[in-house]
This record gives sequence, C-alpha cells and structure tokens, in this order.
Amino acid sequence: MLVDYSQTRLSEYARIYDILIPRDNIFRRMNEEIDFSFVRKELQDKYSADMGRSAEDPVRMFKYLMLKAMHPASDADVVERAYTDMSYKFFLGLNPEDNVIDSSLLSKFRRQRLQDIDLLDLLISKSVSMAIAKGIIKRKSDIIVDATHELAGVTVYKPIDFMRKLCVQVYKACDPFWGDTFHRDDIPEFPKSGGVDVVKSYCQSLIRILEDNGMAQIPAIGNKVNLLKEGLDDLECQVYGAFDKDAKFGSKGPGKSFFGYKAHVGMTPESIVVAAVVTSGEASDGDYLVPLVEQAKQNGIEVESAIADAAYASKDNLDALKDDVKVVAPVNPVITQGHRKGVDTGFHYNKDADTYVCPAGELAKYKEYQKAKQKKTDANGKVTRCFRNAKMRYDFDVRKCKVCPLREGCYKGGKYKTYSVTILSDTHKEQIEFEKTSEFRQKMKKRRKIEPLYAHLKNDLGMKKNISYGIKSMTMQTAVAIYMSNIMKIMK
Repeated sequence: MLVDYSQTRLSEYARIYDILIPRDNIFRRMNEEIDFSFVRKELQDKYSADMGRSAEDPVRMFKYLMLKAMHPASDADVVERAYTDMSYKFFLGLNPEDNVIDSSLLSKFRRQRLQDIDLLDLLISKSVSMAIAKGIIKRKSDIIVDATHELAGVTVYKPIDFMRKLCVQVYKACDPFWGDTFHRDDIPEFPKSGGVDVVKSYCQSLIRILEDNGMAQIPAIGNKVNLLKEGLDDLECQVYGAFDKDAKFGSKGPGKSFFGYKAHVGMTPESIVVAAVVTSGEASDGDYLVPLVEQAKQNGIEVESAIADAAYASKDNLDALKDDVKVVAPVNPVITQGHRKGVDTGFHYNKDADTYVCPAGELAKYKEYQKAKQKKTDANGKVTRCFRNAKMRYDFDVRKCKVCPLREGCYKGGKYKTYSVTILSDTHKEQIEFEKTSEFRQKMKKRRKIEPLYAHLKNDLGMKKNISYGIKSMTMQTAVAIYMSNIMKIMK
C-alpha cells in the first residue's frame, strides 16, 4: 500500500551530509535538479490503494536500480553498500542512521513491479522532455542511428554449467586466503554427476560453509558468494532454463559471433538518446530505422535527418522516409529491395559480416558477383530478349539446410541453396547521387559520435551484459542505463 512519502523526517545527524557530500556531487545534483516523482505515478497501479502494509517508496526502489547501473553489482552488494556509503543514503533520501531494505525486496521490485510497463520508452520520454525543456537539445534535430550487441547473462551454459562457473569464481576468490585455519580441503569438490538438484544442494552447502567459518565476511569472497546466491535464487524462480531462450546468436563480423541481444539506438548529436529498441541478437539493424524515427517523433523530436551506416540504406527504408525524413546512409551495392516479389523471405544483409543471413541465422559461405546483361535486339532494332541487371549471389551450406528446422518452404532439395539480390534500384540511384553532395558528407561526420555513447553505456553503466535472464531483464537494464546516461549528460 502506498502512503504519503512527502513528509520529511528530521534527524540530528543530517548535518553529516553537508560535511561529506560537496555541492557538485552527482548524487546531490540529481536530488536537487531531477524530479523523480513520475516513477511513483507510473507505478501506483502496481500497489493496493488501501490494503497491506506500507510499501517502500517506489522512487527509492528505482534509485536503487540507478545505483546498480552506475556501479554494477548484485542486489545484495548494492544494498550492503547503501548501508555504509553516505552518498548512497543521501541519494536514496535516507537519514544517516536509517536502515536499508532487504535485498530480496529489490529483486522483487525488478521482477514484479516493472515487468508490465514499457520502462524503456517511459524513461527515454521523461529524459528527452527534460533535455528539451532545459534547451540542451532542439525539437528539430538530426538523429544518429545504430545498433550494438549486448551479451546474454548466460551464454550457452546449461544451469549446471552456469552454477559451476559461479562456484569457480568463489574458489578463485578464496585462493589468497588459504592458511592454517582455512584449508582448501574444507571446500568439497563440485559434484561430477547428478542433476540440478544435486548442484543446488552443493551450492547451498558451499555458501553455508563459507558463512559459518566467517570467510564470507571478506569482501572479495562475500561478493562472489552473493552472486552465487543470486544465481540460485534465479534458478528457484525459473528465470532461466537450459539457456536464455530470448537470446539469439548474432554476427559481429566474419567468423565472429555473440550470443545475446541488440540495442537499436537513436540519439541526437548532443548524445541524448531519443529512441531505443531491444531485440534478440540475430535481428537485422535496418529493420528498426523507421520504428526508431517514429519513436523519436513521439518523444517530441522533429526528425530532419536519420544518420546511419550502410545497413540502413535499404529501398524500403528510403521509400518509407522520403517524404519527411532524409536518410543519410551510404548505399552498399548488395543492399537492395530486401524482399523479392513483395514477399518477406526472412533473408537480410549483415553489415558486420558483409554477407546475407538466412532466417535461421546462418551466414552465407561465399558470394559471387554476376555482371549485368544488356538487352538483345534484331536487325530492325526490336528487342528480342531482355536480360537481367547485375546481381550478387550468395551460397549457403546445404548440410545445415538439410537439418534446419526452418527448411520447409526455404530449402527445396538439391546440391545448392542460393539467394540472389539485384544490385541497384531507382531509389538507390537517387541515394547515390545524394552521397556525392557536401550536405551528405558533412552530416555523415556526426555518425561517429554514437561510438563513445556505446562505450559509456556498456563500460560505465552496465549495459554490456544481462545481469539476469530474458529480454525483459535486458530491456529494463538498457532503460535504466540510457536514463542514467541522459541525466548525466543533461547535468553536465
């Protein structure tokens, strides 16, 4: 049940904050300059109006998630640091002597309170409105569009393999502390056989041993023990099965793949994110140009140009946006209509691998350029035969096609499986002419600005890897990271 959280509780120790936290501290500035009350309004339907005990302030719970994004750690470690870190307590609106929540409450907030709301769009919309109101970005602006990969919380591990990985981290953390009172023999070996229940029982006994002998009190060991606890908790809640079923394999280049998700992002030249979509890793970058432009418009941006790389210069995108948004993207000769005969084949071009990908996510083995053939006329100048335009043919591994679950309607038997695309369309010819202008060259220089943003989001704000499992968790993590990035950019 939500209560009135506006009442301030006086404390005789409140002056400690004035001594320890300077005026330019980021937490003090966020409390003074950012209105977080929208979180309470958006989540009020998730709480009973008149039943149950008083709930923890949703704004405070959301701030815990922000702290988790700024300093990636387990729920237990974030809460533990909030108990002793005065800057954390100040940001959370606690008095110096106040206690903090139980970490299980933060886990419940992540999994239950935020699951059914579009947190990504909500946080982007709020931060963009703030940036416009403060004059940091203009309503009429270009946007830079690109996609970056995000790793799944568990790559291709089964639950037993993942728990073994967490246990190995605990062993390594214990290595520097072996001695007369703490021996390697005190730690039982990881079970070599048995199912998930056997592994769960072992992990619980390992945690109990380290807590009983006091070794879990050592921060280096305690942090890994907390991650092991969180992994066990997720396993109990069935947050993941044999592997992350929402994650898919994607390509980062020839011979380079990743298992996880993609964040498709649109930002202004001022590095304020105005649109974002999270998908599984195999999704085509170019399919999300139009949705990102539409989302940016809904968030109050009048998009003049969409600046992107060659993956976005498909005929469909150029035709869809030609009336009101200029697509500033170089044309790759193998990016054509994308669909043949008006039918979505599921094949799409991957710019990183410089080849086509089939609906099952397999890259073509090799490609062959087929020159254009001209029209043939008779002695009277009459066209007797019309030959094709130039094409690029892609060959796929037939051995994989024969066992592919999507082979019906795609592979019809035979020695080869090929996919051919026409090199140019009239739309692309117009785009090539646009590439020759100084306007195109000047705007393309802005595209590189999105790379530092990705580095900041992934290395500083925890967007690099899913801390839990499933696309909902990855979307929530991306939402908080982008909101933190926008807020920090606004304050800067």
